[in-house]
Amino acid sequence: MYMSRVELDVNNRRKIRDLSHAGAYHSWVESSFPDELANGTRSRKLWRLDNIQGRRYLILVSPDKPDLTALEKYGVSGSAVTKDYDPFLDSIHSDRLYQFRAVLNPVHSVCASDGKRGRVFPEVTAAQQLEYFRKRSATNGFELMPGMYEIKERKYVTLNKAGQKPLRLCQCAYEGILKVSDEDRFKYALCHGIGRKKAYGFGLMTVIPIDE
Repeated sequence: MYMSRVELDVNNRRKIRDLSHAGAYHSWVESSFPDELANGTRSRKLWRLDNIQGRRYLILVSPDKPDLTALEKYGVSGSAVTKDYDPFLDSIHSDRLYQFRAVLNPVHSVCASDGKRGRVFPEVTAAQQLEYFRKRSATNGFELMPGMYEIKERKYVTLNKAGQKPLRLCQCAYEGILKVSDEDRFKYALCHGIGRKKAYGFGLMTVIPIDE
């Protein structure tokens, strides 16, 4: 696995004017893997947008290295970098504490009358959004430390698809401290994401170990 990032060229409005919705970012990410496009294949990639020290970055986790020139299409020239993610993943162990950030799409589905999965609705309140995250902690190999996590940002983002009405997707950024309870499940979550709409900027969790 690889982790990459590129600084968005936010001061060049002409350059980034196409980035008006989540689908445009998705297309940018996919175009950064030209070999996949040429072969007609598509791997699972996780990405999100972060503000770091006053600058805007696209963060990307992928099984293969992106083409850095393509990744800088909407970025600052020379700012795209990629590093091998596997050594960090190998260092993760159960019972260790980590500082985390995760951007998710908190939703719930309502079953139809025939018992099949029905419509999907966003979790609206902060309490519902926190509960959504808590419910997914154990199955993804971690335990949230009581009183040491919170929602840092909650909003809606737009997703446009050709021939369809624009969708408004609920987005929550969670931050805090967690403890790894199952290292294999946790590593899987870091590589494959949590929840829905992973192709559109949701599901990516990143962590930093806390020295004990």
